[in-house]
Amino acid sequence: MPHDLAFIGAGNMAEAIARGLLSSGAMTADRLIAADVAEPRRKFFAEQLKITAVEQPADAAREAKAIILAVKPQQMPSVLAELGAAISEKTLVVSIAAGVTTRQIEIGLGLGRQWKVVRTMPNTPMLVGQGAVAIAPGAFATKADVTAAKTFFTPAAEVIEVGEDKLDAVTALSGSGPAYVFYLTEHMIAAGIEMGLTAEHAALLARQTVMGAATMAKSSANSPQELRRKVTSPNGTTQAAIESLDAAGVGPAVRAAIGAAAKRSVELREAATK
Repeated sequence: MPHDLAFIGAGNMAEAIARGLLSSGAMTADRLIAADVAEPRRKFFAEQLKITAVEQPADAAREAKAIILAVKPQQMPSVLAELGAAISEKTLVVSIAAGVTTRQIEIGLGLGRQWKVVRTMPNTPMLVGQGAVAIAPGAFATKADVTAAKTFFTPAAEVIEVGEDKLDAVTALSGSGPAYVFYLTEHMIAAGIEMGLTAEHAALLARQTVMGAATMAKSSANSPQELRRKVTSPNGTTQAAIESLDAAGVGPAVRAAIGAAAKRSVELREAATK
């Protein structure tokens, strides 16, 4: 029976996408199929998600309307060669592999054919239904293809469309972004412990504060700058903290860090094309 979507690779991100589709009712398990070389992941998809799981990519993709490429970049050439012989140009090919361009995917599937490829950059909060995803169409993907690709992610993420040349910036900002928040949280907890709080209390307060602030930032009509100003009383404790951060150059350091991540994304992409 033809499937609506095939996951080529059944790792954590594929699981997050599948869970979003199933929990939202956008798709049912019998319309999905997954392929993975790792038997434990196949077993997990079959037993926990009730999704048919096979070992070979071609077996999953052959009759699927769309596929999501969720394999590691270094595995991509061999997987694409197998898929190119199994699918048609009507198949929508959506990639979540970092650093692999739509052109590389088109070439890997087979020259001389107009493959419908859409490249995406999701992030790990998709695992808890709070992801951010950027989508960039390849040369032969239509607006309808992009719209279809978005539906795979919207149950678990906010989705934007960008040009492919913007994906290095997306990788640096939202792809790597969760690590920046975890880094801040880590040091908030350490500061609480240094000032005499128990590790349990410091962790609870820091995590809840980060979650609450993020919720406010997303739901408020005010900008982050305005929200910060509203909790910064003149000559108060927050002002003392912000002045310390400014004196340490934290703002420029954050921007430099994200710039470094973007630069590394470019380097990795260019290295992969050589």
